Amino acid sequence: MRILFDQGTPVPLRAHLAKHEVATAAEMGWSTLSNGDLLDAAETQFDLLITTDQALRTQQNLFGRKLAILVLPFASWPKLEPNAEQIATRVATMQTGEYIEIALE
Repeated sequence: MRILFDQGTPVPLRAHLAKHEVATAAEMGWSTLSNGDLLDAAETQFDLLITTDQALRTQQNLFGRKLAILVLPFASWPKLEPNAEQIATRVATMQTGEYIEIALE
């Protein structure tokens, strides 16, 4: 699966997704794209967007998107790290166009 990390997604999560091809918005030169433009660009090259943008669903029309979207509850790697394997397991089951907000403690 080809995965794009949005700006706030902690890069160390990449190590837990070794079975997938992962790139960041910054690596793609997409750091300055607005959410709508980022979604359009991502959909042409990626299967999944991982973001920490909790408002994405209310700010963008996601209807009909092929891109799957996984929303993490926060951008703090120290808080996400204990749940990295849970996140990786969820990533492995994502389907085309699916939108999931992960709830972690």
